Amino acid sequence: QVQLVESGGGLVQAGGSLRLSCAVSGRTFSSYAMGWFRQAPGKEREFVAAINWNYISTKYAESVKGRFTVSRDNAKNTVYLQMNSLKPEDTAVYYCNVVRMMGGDYVSALDYWGQGTQVTVSS
Repeated sequence: QVQLVESGGGLVQAGGSLRLSCAVSGRTFSSYAMGWFRQAPGKEREFVAAINWNYISTKYAESVKGRFTVSRDNAKNTVYLQMNSLKPEDTAVYYCNVVRMMGGDYVSALDYWGQGTQVTVSS
């Protein structure tokens, strides 16, 4: 079973930056597309960003385009989310997951999630 361990969250002022990491167990990590999702209090979990297995293809939610960058290191079985110019509305618990395409969108491919990492952006 693939295990997902997110880290790197914290409290930051608006305009600041954070870098999230997601360590993934599993020998076939390099063949997975990986994505980041977030869930704010009282809201549904939403897609943030994804990166294909080959480092080349990425996709972002409109709300984070130009501010967030997703990357991966297959040698370390880790996917990253660099978040710049953070806004209070980015406050949420951030999760990573294996993703797949469905109807043109990336959705989680696993039926479970890691513990997530809390990101809080103060105004």
